[in-house]
Amino acid sequence: MSEFVCKVGDTTGRVFQQVESAQSEEEAKQKLVDRGLYVFSVRSHMNVASIMGRASRERSIHSNDFLIFNQQFNTLVKAGLPIMKALDLLAERAAATRLRPILAEVRKSVREGSLLSEALAEQGSFPPVYVTVITAGERSGNLSGVLDQYIAYLRVSTGFRSRLLTAMIYPAVLVITALMLVTYVVTTALPKFAELYKDLDVPLPTPTRIMLGLALPLRHYFLIFLIILGVIVVGAFVWSRSREGALTLERLRPRIPVFGAVWVKTQVSQLLRTLSTLLTGGTPLVPALITSAAAIDSRLFAGAVEQAAERVKEGKSLHASLAETQLMPHLALEMIEVGEASGALSAMLTSVAEFYEEDVGTSLQRILSWVPIAVLLVMAVVVGFILISLYLPMFSLQVGGG
Repeated sequence: MSEFVCKVGDTTGRVFQQVESAQSEEEAKQKLVDRGLYVFSVRSHMNVASIMGRASRERSIHSNDFLIFNQQFNTLVKAGLPIMKALDLLAERAAATRLRPILAEVRKSVREGSLLSEALAEQGSFPPVYVTVITAGERSGNLSGVLDQYIAYLRVSTGFRSRLLTAMIYPAVLVITALMLVTYVVTTALPKFAELYKDLDVPLPTPTRIMLGLALPLRHYFLIFLIILGVIVVGAFVWSRSREGALTLERLRPRIPVFGAVWVKTQVSQLLRTLSTLLTGGTPLVPALITSAAAIDSRLFAGAVEQAAERVKEGKSLHASLAETQLMPHLALEMIEVGEASGALSAMLTSVAEFYEEDVGTSLQRILSWVPIAVLLVMAVVVGFILISLYLPMFSLQVGGG
C-alpha cells in the first residue's frame, strides 16, 4: 500500500494537506470524497516530497517579507481600496521582490473568480493559519480587523524566534571554536611532540602515553573518522525527519532535564497563540484546533491537538480534551478552563501564550548564560590535560639531565 499526499478542503472552507494510504490515486481520492472532503489534488508521497522541497527553495517566503506584505496589504484595505486593486499594486510594487510573482498568480486567480483565501491556498506558499484567517475575515466581512490580529500574531512569533536564534549564536561559536582547537592540537601538535620524544628516547608518563595513544590513531584515520561521523550524522538527520523518527525523538524531548520543560512551553505558547488568533478572527473552535495543529512544528503536539479536536467535536470541553493529551501543563489547563467558563477564551489563550513566551525567554536566558561558562570549563580541562601530558616528559628530561 502506498502513501499519497492530498490537498483537500472541508465544509468549513479550510484547505489543507494530509497523507492518505491507498493502493492507487483513485482509491485515495475516493476515500477522501467518502468522508465529505473536496479533493484538489492527489500525488504520491515521494513525488510531492521532491516537488515541495524544490518549491520551498524557490518560493519560500521569508518571515520579515511576509510581515511587511501583510502590513502593506492591510493599509491598502483600510484605505478603502478593493482587494483586486490592492493586489494589482502589491504584485508590481511589493517591498519584497520575491513575493511579486506569487502575488501575480494570486491576482490572476482572484480575477478569474476565486476568493482571496482560495487563491492563497492554491499557491502552497502561505501558512495554513494565514489562509484560515483570511477565510474567516471574508466570511465575517471584517478582513481588516482579522489582518490586524494576524499581524500582531506574526510580530510576536517572529520576534520570539529571532530572539531565540540570536541567543544561540554565542554558545554555538564557542563550541565550534573549542572543537576546532582541540582537533588541531590532537591531530597536528601531538604527533610532532611524539616524534620529538621518540628521538630523545624519553620515558613517557602515563598521562602522555594515554594522550598519544588516542591522538596517533586519530591522525592516521582522521579522514575515515570524519566520513563515518558524517554518515552517522546524515543518517540520524534523515531518520529524525521521518514520521517514526520525529515522534520517537519528540517523546524523549520532554524528559530531557531543563531543556525538556523549555521545549514543552515553547510548543504550548505557539499552539495557544495560533489558536487565539484564529478564534479572535471568527474561526470556529474545531477548525481552529485542526489548523493550529497543522501550524505546530512538533508532530507529537500536532497529533495530540488533532485528537483533542475530535474530542471537542464530540462535545467535550477544550480544557478536558487537552488534558487527555497529557502534554499540556496544569497551569495552562486551569487558565483555559477559566477562559471557557467566563466566555473569554480567546483573551485567556493570549494571556497564557504571553506568560509562557516570557517564561521561555527567561529560562533560555538563564540556561544560555551558563553555556559559555560550561564550554570554557570543558575547554580548560581538556587543553590543560593536553598541555600537562605534553610537558611532563620534559620535566623528567630536565631532572635526568640535572
